[in-house]
Amino acid sequence: MPQSQDQWIATLVSFGLLAFVLLLRMRRMGRARPLRVERLWMLPAFYALIVGMLYWAHPPHGAVWIYAAFACLTGALLGWWRGQTMRISVDPATQAVSQQGSRAAMLFILVLVGIRYAARIGAEQMSGGGVQGAYVATDILLALGLGFIVTQRLEMGLRARRLLAAVRSEQGA
Repeated sequence: MPQSQDQWIATLVSFGLLAFVLLLRMRRMGRARPLRVERLWMLPAFYALIVGMLYWAHPPHGAVWIYAAFACLTGALLGWWRGQTMRISVDPATQAVSQQGSRAAMLFILVLVGIRYAARIGAEQMSGGGVQGAYVATDILLALGLGFIVTQRLEMGLRARRLLAAVRSEQGA
């Protein structure tokens, strides 16, 4: 089997799995889930640690740093927007904070998967493919993900804290 057919089959399987996972997520999307504001920092910190270790093990070279920085900024903008699409509410009686995904947020994830796929192909073509192409694609996508996760969580945390403070001030007044 030629390499291009193998890649085509792998892509179809990947998109099939993604569609299945997104279908499951859409079924649960209508329910509000608890949001632990004090724990929002954990995922970005863990991801930053992983990105740092990977960049330390295989540092980007030359212009890849510029592409990674641009990807991080792009991820930050996208993450901030994604964080805004999340519905956050505070129960006035218990002051429990909850989050609920939106259809726009789910559509946004699909768009991000498309961006990721296009970025990976572009990075591999830019560097000629092979192992080096995989490193370039990984460096760029790690930076995109880092910017995305950090700012999404930051936006959600700031908004949740504002909502919680508003509920507390209403109860105190």
